[in-house]
Amino acid sequence: MHNFKLLTNKFEIRIFSVLGAILVGLLTFSFVLGTQVQRKNVSSPTKVVVADPFDKVEIVARAAYVYDVRNNQMLYAKNQNDRMPLASLTKIMTAVVAMEIVPTYSTIVINQAAIRSNGDSGLRVGERWSLNKLLDFSLLTSSNDGVQAVALALGALSQTNPTEKIAVEDFVSQMNKKADEIGMKNTYYFNVTGLDESNQKGGAYGTSEDVAKLFSYALKTHPEIFEATTQKEVKITSLDNIVHVAKNTDLVVNHIPGIKGSKTGFTDLAGGNLVVAFDPELGRPIIISVLGSTEIDRFKDMIKLVEASLEKIQTQ
Repeated sequence: MHNFKLLTNKFEIRIFSVLGAILVGLLTFSFVLGTQVQRKNVSSPTKVVVADPFDKVEIVARAAYVYDVRNNQMLYAKNQNDRMPLASLTKIMTAVVAMEIVPTYSTIVINQAAIRSNGDSGLRVGERWSLNKLLDFSLLTSSNDGVQAVALALGALSQTNPTEKIAVEDFVSQMNKKADEIGMKNTYYFNVTGLDESNQKGGAYGTSEDVAKLFSYALKTHPEIFEATTQKEVKITSLDNIVHVAKNTDLVVNHIPGIKGSKTGFTDLAGGNLVVAFDPELGRPIIISVLGSTEIDRFKDMIKLVEASLEKIQTQ
């Protein structure tokens, strides 16, 4: 009898254990199922999509390119591979080549052949300049006679008494060679000023992307080229102690934060061109090139692209 009661008690304990395990399992299943249902009813966080500030930008320019130098990134492009007349943006390459031929303290003498170039910027026949000061003056005021004097003095240096034509042609040849080295595949120069060769032929052709490449190269290798172009007006003195008041042809230079350099260009064929580099963050230059706008709208286009660039950088 005692053994029977003992077996009965053990059987009851097992029954209660099994029932308990089943109950725990049901409760666990119910909890998990309830949690899943609850999750389905609660919306998951939605990824916020930030609109690109450049999407709302409307510019008159036929072509434009915005380049983040530090990140090697294109921020905006419009017809960036279209070859167009460069006008006085050509002078950037003239300055780069000159600085790679001779030291910046070299003396350049203004001769009559240089003065014959279109446009009178106030230079005098026989006036002596250090190369760096003459380039400052020429880029700031877009002086045709200034860059022509540079080409006449530095072209065909390996030849004895080269003609004016040979000197300039040699210098232009070096400009095209440098463009090829930099990777400006769609750029070609016919002269050192960018002035139209005729009613149908520009003085140089290139793309907005190539212009940005050139500006980037110049900033890295010869940043001093653009120092004067960050100012609205500069007094520059030649070696003959003649003071020249150089006014910047970039009308919005004072409206661009962290400006590092700028250059304008305008001819009948080219329309209005403009390229600037500015530093919205320390060590992060942004280069913007605008081609084929109008004489006035190039500045408006530039301000729109600068503002969009600043907004994009802030959202990154």
